[in-house]
Amino acid sequence: MPERVVTGPTLADFEEARTRVSVAAKVTPMETSRFLSDILGSPVYLKCENLQRTGSYKIRGAYNRISRLTDLEKSRGVVAASAGNHAQGVAYAARELDITATIFMPVGVALPKLQATKDYGAHVVLRGHTVDEPLRAAAEFARTTGAVLIHPFDHADVVAGQGTLGLEILDQRPDVDTIVVPIGGGGLISGVASAVKQRAAQLGRIVKIIGVQAANAAPYPISLKRGAPTEITIVPTIADGIAVSKPGELNFAIVRDMVDEVVTVSEDDMAQALLVLLERAKLVVEPAGAAGVAAILSGQITASGTTVVILSGGNIDPLMMERVIAHGLAASERYLKLRIPLPDRPGQLARTAAIVAESNANVVEVLHTRHGNGMQISQVELELHIETRGPEHAEQVLDRLREEGYEPRIDF
Repeated sequence: MPERVVTGPTLADFEEARTRVSVAAKVTPMETSRFLSDILGSPVYLKCENLQRTGSYKIRGAYNRISRLTDLEKSRGVVAASAGNHAQGVAYAARELDITATIFMPVGVALPKLQATKDYGAHVVLRGHTVDEPLRAAAEFARTTGAVLIHPFDHADVVAGQGTLGLEILDQRPDVDTIVVPIGGGGLISGVASAVKQRAAQLGRIVKIIGVQAANAAPYPISLKRGAPTEITIVPTIADGIAVSKPGELNFAIVRDMVDEVVTVSEDDMAQALLVLLERAKLVVEPAGAAGVAAILSGQITASGTTVVILSGGNIDPLMMERVIAHGLAASERYLKLRIPLPDRPGQLARTAAIVAESNANVVEVLHTRHGNGMQISQVELELHIETRGPEHAEQVLDRLREEGYEPRIDF
C-alpha cells in the first residue's frame, strides 16, 4: 500500500488537542449493535457522539479552536454561523472560557437549537433563510468588530479537535478495521481519518475510513473526481447537519489523501436508519448523525473485521423527528396509505376495516369520499392508513383484501 501523505495536523497536534478538549468534552460510549452486525456479517459498534455535551461532536473542534486564541483575540470575542450543532459547540466553549460569543442563525432554525444556543450564553442574531446568509453576516461582523470567526470545519485547530474522536475510537476498539463517518464540510472525517491513519501506521495496522454524504448534499464525490473542492447546488434534505455545498480546502486535501471511500445515502435510507436506532439501539440520533447506519442498511458498506459507525449528533427537533419517523415507517413499508374503490352501499367500510384487523394490522386513519377522478357514480373511495410489521406483512394484508374482491392500491 502506498505511503499516505500527512496533510494538516500531526499526530502530536491531535494528542495535544485531546488534552485540551478533555476539559470540555466527555468520553462517549461505544455500543454494540447486533442488528447491524447481522446485516454486515461482522461486528459493528456505534460511537455515540449523540450523547456528547451539546448533543454532537462539534464541541471538540470548537473548544480546541477557541482555547488556542491569544488573550487579545479572546478579548475581542468570537462569532460563528450555524443552524444548530456548531452554534451550540461554539456557545458552550465560549461560555466555559469566559469569552463573548455571537452566533448568526437562519430565521427558520429549529426552536430547540435556538434556545440551547441562547442557554449556553451566546448572543444570537437571526439572519436570512439559509446557512449561507448567516455565514456572510458572521464574516462581516468579524470584519467590522474584530471578533474571531470560528469556521465550522475549514481550520487546522478545528480538524485537530474533531480528530480526538478518532484517537478515542482506537482506545476503545483497538481492533477496529473500518470507521464509517458522516461528511458535511469535512471537519469530522478529515480529523478522524488523519488521526487514525497516523496512529495506525505507528502500530503497523491499516484502518479503512469510509465517508457518507446525503445524496441531496454531496459535494465530495464530484470534488474528488475533479481533484478540487467543487460547489454544488443542495437539494433540500432532512440531514441539515451535513448539508454543505462545498468542501473545505484543508478538509478536501486530507480526505483526498486519507479517506478510502465516499458513498451517498438517500432521504429514505436516513429516515429508516433513524427509526432503526430508536427501535433497536434506543438512541435518539439526528438524520445527519445516522448517515453511517443508513449506508449499512442500504448495502453501501462492504467491510470485514470490526466496524465502528460514528453517530455524530442527536440534536433533532421533536417535530422533525415525528415527520422523519413517519417517513421511515413508510419507506420500510410499515406504514401504508391505501386507496380502495368500494360499492356505495352500507357495511363496506366496516368490512374492509375488519379484514385489516383480521390480518393483524392496525388502522390509524380513515378517509371516506364520494369524490375522485376515475370513480363511477355508484362508487366511493376509501383511504386507509395502516401500520404493518414490514414488507411481508404488508403484502399479506394486500393479498387478503384482494381475496375478498377489493382492489387496493398503494398511494405514495
